[in-house]
Amino acid sequence: MHLVDLTLKREITKVEGSATLDVEVKKGKVTRCQFGISEYKRFYTQAMRGKAAKALPSLLARICGTCSNAHLTCSIEACEDALGIVPSEQSVLMKHLTMYGLNIRDHALHLYLFALPDMFGKDAFFDFDENDPAQHQILHDAFAIKAAGNYLSIIIAGRSVHGMNPMVGGFMKVPTEAETEEAINKLESVRPAVLRTVKLFEESDFSFDRQTSFMALVAKPFSYLNGHIISDAGDFIREKDYRDHLEHVIIPYSHASGYKHKGKSYMVGALARINLAKDTLHPKTKETLKQTLELFPSTNIYHNNLAQAVEILHCLDQAVDILQNTKFTKEPLVEPTKKEGTGIGVIEAPRGTLYHKVTINTAGNVVEGDIIVPTGQNQINIEQDMARLIETMLPENPTKDSLQLELEKLIRAYDPCMSCASHFLKLKVKGATLAV
Repeated sequence: MHLVDLTLKREITKVEGSATLDVEVKKGKVTRCQFGISEYKRFYTQAMRGKAAKALPSLLARICGTCSNAHLTCSIEACEDALGIVPSEQSVLMKHLTMYGLNIRDHALHLYLFALPDMFGKDAFFDFDENDPAQHQILHDAFAIKAAGNYLSIIIAGRSVHGMNPMVGGFMKVPTEAETEEAINKLESVRPAVLRTVKLFEESDFSFDRQTSFMALVAKPFSYLNGHIISDAGDFIREKDYRDHLEHVIIPYSHASGYKHKGKSYMVGALARINLAKDTLHPKTKETLKQTLELFPSTNIYHNNLAQAVEILHCLDQAVDILQNTKFTKEPLVEPTKKEGTGIGVIEAPRGTLYHKVTINTAGNVVEGDIIVPTGQNQINIEQDMARLIETMLPENPTKDSLQLELEKLIRAYDPCMSCASHFLKLKVKGATLAV
C-alpha cells in the first residue's frame, strides 16, 4: 500500500501569467489539492467606472498582452450593443479577421512554446536542436505560423497585440490591396506547416479523460463572434441571459473567481468548440482534416491542443477566403442611436468564451461593468483534474518532480491565461471576506 506523505507548493511554468500548485498527500490520500491563480490582484472592473465608453475597449485590451485583441473586440461589441450601433458588413468581416489573426498567433504560441517541449521531453522551446532536421522543421514552422498570424493582425487591427484600428463603430484604417495580397501569400505558404502541426498533436500519446460538460458560443458557419451559448447537455443560452446561468464561486486561495453551471464545473476553449461545432468548420478545413475530426467529440483534455491546431487551419482557410473576396474601403465610424444603455459582448477568445458587460450613461461614461474570462470558467475543472491525476499516480510512488511535471502538463493542456483571470478584489470587513 502506498503510504507516502508528500507536499508540493510550487509555481507553474510555461503558462501565461502566474499560478501555483498546493498539494498535500498523507498516508497515500490526497488531503489538499489547490490550483491557485497568483497573478497579482488587478482591479480593472473597478477601473472601468467613469471612463469614456469610446476609450474603454483600448483600456481593457491591456488586461493581457497575449489575448488583448479578444478583449478589445468583446468590449467593442458590448459598447456597440449599449449604444445601439449596428456595424457595417465590412466592419464585421474585419472583426472576424482580427479574431483569425489572434487565434493563429495565440494558438501557435501555446502549442509550440508551451506544449511541444513536454511532448519532446524538453524544458523549453529553445532547447530544440536546430541542427537536427526534424527539430529544425519544428522551429521553422513555429515562427512561420506565428508570423503569418501576426501579419494578418497588423494589417487589420494595426498591431498583433493592443490593436489601434478597431473602434466603437468601425475601424480607423483598412488594409491596402498590397497588404491584402501579402497576407494571402503568407497564410497560404504556412498551410503545410499547420498540417504538420496538426499531425504532431494528433500523434501525441498524452491522454487524460475528463467527463465534464463543454460549453461554447456556437453558430453556423463556425464563428468566434456570433451564435448562442450551448452545451453538450443540450443547454441553449442567449447572450443576454449569461448571468442567469453562470454561477460565481469564490476560491479563497486564488486571485480569480471560479464558475459553475447548474452546480457543476464545465470546460470552455478549443476542445469545447470543436466538440460542439466541428461540422460548421470551413469546408476546406473539414475536407483536409476529415480523419482527424473523427476523434471529436473527445473527452481527452490533451485534445484541447489538437483542437487548437485544427482551429489554426480553419482560421487560415477562412481568412484567405475573406481576403480574396473583399475589396476594403475606408468607412466613417457608425454613430450611436442611443445615448445610454447596457450592452453585452460575448465572443470566443482563444481560450474560451469571454463575456463583457457595460453600462453607459448619457454623458458617454461607463457606470459599471462585468468581465468573465475563460480561465476563470476552467479553474474548477483544472483543480478537480489535478486531484484525480494525483490519485492515479500515487500507486506508482512518484517523485515530487515527476508528479509536478505531470500536473503541469495537464494544466498547460487547458492553456490557462492567469493575467486575464486575476482581477477581483477581496475586502475584509469585520472578519468577513467579500468579493467585489
